[in-house]
Amino acid sequence: MTSVAGRLARQNERAEGVGTNENAVKFCNQDYATLKSQCLQRGRLFEDDAFPASSRSLGFKELGPLSPKTRGVVWKRPKELCPKPYFIDNGATRTDICQGELGDCWLLAAIASLTLDDEILARVVPPGQDFDQDYAGIFHFQFWQFGDWIDVVIDDRLPTRDGKLLFVHSSEGAEFWSALLEKAYAKLNGCYEALSGGTTTEGFEDFTGGISEGYELNKAPPHLFKIIKKALGLGSLLGCSIDITSAYETEAVTALKLVKGHAYSLTGAEEVHYQGSTVELVRLRNPWGEVEWTGPWSDSSEEWNRILPEEKAKLANAAEDGEFWMAYSDFIKQFSTLEICNLTPDTLTSDEVAYWSYYQFNGQWRVGSTAGGCRNHPATFCSNPQYAIKLEHLDDDPLDGKHGCTLLVGLMQKDGRKDRRFGEDLNTIGFAIYKVPPEYKGRTDIRLGPDILMKQQAVAMSRTFINTREICDRFHLPPGEYVIIPSTFQPHKRGSFLLRVFTEKEANASQRAANLSVKIKEQNISEKDIDPQFKSLFRQIAGNESEVSVFQLVQALNKVLSKRSNIRSEGFSLETCRCIVSLLGKDGNPRLSLMEFHVLWLKIQKYLKIFENVDLDNSGTMSTHEMRGALAQAGFQVNDAVLQVVVSRYASPDFSINFDNYVSCLIRLEMLYKMFNTLRSNESGKIELDLLQWFCLTLH
Repeated sequence: MTSVAGRLARQNERAEGVGTNENAVKFCNQDYATLKSQCLQRGRLFEDDAFPASSRSLGFKELGPLSPKTRGVVWKRPKELCPKPYFIDNGATRTDICQGELGDCWLLAAIASLTLDDEILARVVPPGQDFDQDYAGIFHFQFWQFGDWIDVVIDDRLPTRDGKLLFVHSSEGAEFWSALLEKAYAKLNGCYEALSGGTTTEGFEDFTGGISEGYELNKAPPHLFKIIKKALGLGSLLGCSIDITSAYETEAVTALKLVKGHAYSLTGAEEVHYQGSTVELVRLRNPWGEVEWTGPWSDSSEEWNRILPEEKAKLANAAEDGEFWMAYSDFIKQFSTLEICNLTPDTLTSDEVAYWSYYQFNGQWRVGSTAGGCRNHPATFCSNPQYAIKLEHLDDDPLDGKHGCTLLVGLMQKDGRKDRRFGEDLNTIGFAIYKVPPEYKGRTDIRLGPDILMKQQAVAMSRTFINTREICDRFHLPPGEYVIIPSTFQPHKRGSFLLRVFTEKEANASQRAANLSVKIKEQNISEKDIDPQFKSLFRQIAGNESEVSVFQLVQALNKVLSKRSNIRSEGFSLETCRCIVSLLGKDGNPRLSLMEFHVLWLKIQKYLKIFENVDLDNSGTMSTHEMRGALAQAGFQVNDAVLQVVVSRYASPDFSINFDNYVSCLIRLEMLYKMFNTLRSNESGKIELDLLQWFCLTLH
């Protein structure tokens, strides 16, 4: 129950703006300003108990406590390593980022990209931090994580061996912003070892909050140059590299002065008129600031003398500054991969760029309720979370000349790095996009069931199902209403995810979920309508009393169940029968009268008929994936959040629900619904309780 309360609290915080870069979530509830002030007042340097200077912060296997790789490690502060340390000296540059004894080159390439944009760097590395004024051994950094910006506080004790930093360090050894940033990122992910292995796109996203898409240039789509040009116009960050076939090729320089295994930035895309035809050019930047392409369209090549003077004046650059042009046709031959990190509107401050429209949704695959697997599993597929997207406005400049709407869909699973130490692997994930039938257009309060989804093919899908942190694909669809269904490949796989949708034009996106509603038909009967045989049965149960007690009710209901061989049951519990009496009894009377017992009898007959209809395999139980439909037949339309709570409370370990648990659930839902309506004072849809009222209500 407390976990549900926690989720509701987080939803309220998000609604109030917590989680933006300006109002980041405080990791481990540590507030940088407060902690620093306390350290200064006490005259002590900060020591972070949440990420201590000990072996458990290093790792769990290769860097675990008993690993030879961690022998001789001593944690030291920068002032113990050099006489005058700097946080950032003369600006953050690529030379501040040298790899140590950790396989996180993917992260270092992303950190290097930060140095190319001061505004983006300042979002990750808050300014005003140094080792001089008000130094207290405490620093903080901000990272984007699964939809929220997180502020991570650390102390400046860093792992060293023989007086040198063990992991990331600057080339000159006196600049420490990159080493401290790496430590903060390690804390966020559980330990340093959790950072081993990854892709640059992951770092791109966690430093910007953007969404990344990757292209293999030997399979470049026909309109990739236009995609590049549009991405630059949207303020996106673009990186490219040349694959290596062995470690010996790392940073090897080719005959045309391109560096293998090295991250370049792509900063421009233009077209020029050359000898009667149009040539597509791209501008690249080597972060080293030197070593430039020497092929066609390089700084001093003769091609620049054969184009229009105004084009040459606009583009030509003869300085040895690491930035150069090359033909797009050469680019896709020489380079191996291109990565585009598309930024959210809040990251961009320039009025010279356009903006993506951006939508994000947090979701869960819960075993027994919303973990339906891919379409290969028709019995459960439609129980996956569903998200509606309405595309109305056409792109201004279609890539292929065909009018339509561009959208990027990214599905990201959460906490993969943190869960490594527990031996958990990433799920295999993907998504499908379906067209909404005409009769359901404009209705996001209705889930699409198998009668709709299993009778049509998806109009688009993720290119594959894969066990990576995120899969992202670009689509070009006609205007219309669609539903996006994220899923794991196999059903019954637990996980949390973030679904993000970027559209070139404004769209409407929302979770497709059934509205909570209750439609219960009250039985209007009088004593004369009750069959004499039922009255006789009631007298047998009630005995000398004119009412049935909770204990008598338990015996009576279980006696009836024992005669039904087609129903599996562990018997009605005392708690369930107390709930029944609370619902049907009048004025707090802990017993049921003849009329009240008759109402209960009619309810149970109705519930039994529904249960038998749902139990198609005659197992005597229903599966939790069938529970949504069974509840709906009884008058309760529920959403994913309520269904997940129902499953966790009433399902067996094999995720089946027997009859008595089904009845118990329905009785409790009806009781809660009536309580809510009794306490609601207006049409606001909310109730307000003090602590005494809350205790009395929930303990009832």
